[in-house]
Amino acid sequence: MVSKSFDFEKQKILAIGLASGLLAGVVGGAATILALSVLHIPGLSQKAEQLLSNTTPNKEKIVLEESSAIIDSVKKVSPSVVSITTSRNVQDFLTGQAIEEKGGGTGFIITSDGLIVTNKHVVENADAKYSVLTSDGKTYDAKIVSRDTYNDLAVLRIDAKGLKPVELGDANALNVGQWVIAIGNALGEFQNTVTVGVVSAKERQITAGTNGATETLDGLIQTDAAINPGNSGGPLINLAGQVVGINTAIAGGAEGIGFAISIDSVKTALDSVQRTGKIVRPYLGVRYLSINKEIARSASLPVEKGALVYRGPNPSDVPVVPGSPADKAGIQENDIITKINGQELNENTSLVSILQKFKPGDTIVLTILRKGEEIKVNVTLEEQKQ
Repeated sequence: MVSKSFDFEKQKILAIGLASGLLAGVVGGAATILALSVLHIPGLSQKAEQLLSNTTPNKEKIVLEESSAIIDSVKKVSPSVVSITTSRNVQDFLTGQAIEEKGGGTGFIITSDGLIVTNKHVVENADAKYSVLTSDGKTYDAKIVSRDTYNDLAVLRIDAKGLKPVELGDANALNVGQWVIAIGNALGEFQNTVTVGVVSAKERQITAGTNGATETLDGLIQTDAAINPGNSGGPLINLAGQVVGINTAIAGGAEGIGFAISIDSVKTALDSVQRTGKIVRPYLGVRYLSINKEIARSASLPVEKGALVYRGPNPSDVPVVPGSPADKAGIQENDIITKINGQELNENTSLVSILQKFKPGDTIVLTILRKGEEIKVNVTLEEQKQ
């Protein structure tokens, strides 16, 4: 049983937002660029690596080579980075008059014919108008193609041809300490602002919130590259000029703690958009919390990893959605899902990250710990509704 004294909602540690004239955004942190102290940095030129491996390197040349790698990567990606502006009419509570609310975010081009990736929270208002400003100064009306139900991800389309798409990299190959670059529409007004930092950690899980809504995100890249309001949806790139993440959130009350969605976790979504015109995700239908040692100890849980099916503080925060595949399979509140098709859930492998590998219609086997007894449950996944 879950201890009543343990408040899972206190696990919310940050806020995400879009730079807006009326709505509060997240607070950005400054990134610190440190001197190179390792002999191999992915993305650097061969000449730079040779300089780094020299026992008596010329420091000026190293700095030049390092700067050159950053400059070349920015030049490669910047033409693919776009600024996204939003506008909608809202009522001024003081005067009762309609006023125009404006906001800004970032995106990047993934196809030459106008598909653009951004954060879901950048384009969350269905009644807003969206426009895209490309790096060459052209402005296009934008339409929402699809929003991801699993990630803070959305895909837009503009009516354009001959655009330069980004090159997608391998986030799994990132090393902690590796240099990364964030590019975005900082504060909604400084287009294609470049900030530099390192990969601070990988496989982070957070609960993020904006405009009163919250969402659990996992498998994230933590970085100290500055991410400010307006940067949301922009690319995080390596020194080879490949996109490895989507800048999404920053920890409130801290400096240099930003988060990006791993590009590896969204590749299947992008593929489904290009094949079917929408993001297709499998649907299970549980509200869950990923268990770690701290949570297990605080809540007196019998295991230190897995996914706890639990009830939220609001009446709508049910542990199992009625009529969902999980409900049909008999999953219950306080069940702990420990494996999916034999693959173990842990701090680095979340329930959602495993589910993303399947398609609607697939039948999976959940290993569940219920009241001290291990059972196996077959669940047929359905398509997640947009």
